Amino acid sequence: MDNRIGPAAAEEKLAVGCNLLPLVLDKLSYEIGGTRLIKEISASFDAGSLTVLMGPNGAGKSLLLRLCHGLIAPSSGAIRWDGTKPRNPEHYQAMVFQRPTMLRRSVTANLHHVLKQRRIARAQRLEIIDDMLRRTGLARLAKAPARSLSVGEQQRLAVARAWSVKPEVLFMDEPTAALDPAATHALEDIIAAIRDSGTKIIMSTHDLGQARRLADDVAFLYRGRLLERADAKSFFDKPENDLAEAFLNGELLWWNRKEMKPPENFKVRWQK
Repeated sequence: MDNRIGPAAAEEKLAVGCNLLPLVLDKLSYEIGGTRLIKEISASFDAGSLTVLMGPNGAGKSLLLRLCHGLIAPSSGAIRWDGTKPRNPEHYQAMVFQRPTMLRRSVTANLHHVLKQRRIARAQRLEIIDDMLRRTGLARLAKAPARSLSVGEQQRLAVARAWSVKPEVLFMDEPTAALDPAATHALEDIIAAIRDSGTKIIMSTHDLGQARRLADDVAFLYRGRLLERADAKSFFDKPENDLAEAFLNGELLWWNRKEMKPPENFKVRWQK
C-alpha cells in the first residue's frame, strides 16, 4: 500500500485536520548558565496575519523563534498549539533562517529532498516544484548547483523549500538581513504571497521600513521581555511603551535595565 499523498490531498489534510493555531505562549522562559534570556513571555498568535518581532540586538527575537519552532526546549512555561493536535506538529510548520544551508545538489534536488521527506509521491513533487520555482523566480536556475547561487537566490530557494510543504505556520529569522535592496524587494513580494496564501508568518527584522511594509501586527521585545503587542498601525503611529517609542525614534537603549535606571527625564511604562 502506497501511503504517499499528493499536493491536493496534503493541503486538504492540513486545512481540515491539522489546525495548529492559535500558538499560545504561557509564561515562557529560557535560561542558560543561570542567565534568563527569555523572561516569562505570554502571548497568543492567531491565523491569518503576519506578525513581526522587533527590538534591538539581544532582545531575544531569534531565540523566541527557535523556541516556538521546537528547536530548543524552554526552561519553564509552556508552548501550546491550541487547535487540533496533529501527531507530528513539526510537519505543519517551517522555519527560514538568516543564513540558509544549501544541500550539495541542484536547486530542484533541494526541493525534491524536502518533499520526499514528507512522503509526497514523485509525480506530485514535480508539480509542486514547478509551482515553487515559478513563484520564487528560480525556474531558470532549476538545474544549477544550489551553492552556486547568489545570496539572494539562495534565500529564495530556502523560502521555496519551506513554502513547498504548505506550512500552517512559517517562522522567519531576519530573512533579508544579508540581502541588497533588489533582492530584499523580490523576497518581500514572496513573503507577502505566502501570507496571502493563508500561511501564518512570524518574522523577526531590524528593518523598520520592512516592518511597516509587511507587518499586520508587531511584538516588541527588549532583553527577553515582551513589552508591547499591537496592530502595526497603532504601534508605528503611537506605541504605548516608551522603550518601543525610543527604538522607533532611532535612540540607543543603553541604560542598565537590570537596575531599572533609565535617564531621569525618560518615563518608562514597563509592561510585565
